[in-house]
Amino acid sequence: MSKNTKINGLLLLLVAALAVLPIALGLGEGKEEPFAGADAQAEAAITELKPDYEPWFSPLYEPPSGEVESALFALQAALGAGVLAYYFGVRKGRRQGAAAAAAAATTSAATGPEA
Repeated sequence: MSKNTKINGLLLLLVAALAVLPIALGLGEGKEEPFAGADAQAEAAITELKPDYEPWFSPLYEPPSGEVESALFALQAALGAGVLAYYFGVRKGRRQGAAAAAAAATTSAATGPEA
């Protein structure tokens, strides 16, 4: 087993543990929405600490429902992942192209000029 395979396996186990452990340990028990987002938790904390708080501004677009909001967030995440994947793919392609060009130059230099 190669070193990269071992590292990938360990990272996969770590991600699985991060997903399963909060549920297995019961970290969300006793709460109405145990795994609510950070925005909702911050809003609840602010409302509890200072009920008369007025926000400085309002959102530019308020989605009609939680499902639409989740779909827009998923779309944003997918677009971001696509941009990152494209960037890293281009970098790898350039690196492989440079290596292939260097190998071709070395091969042509070793065989000498063709007459």
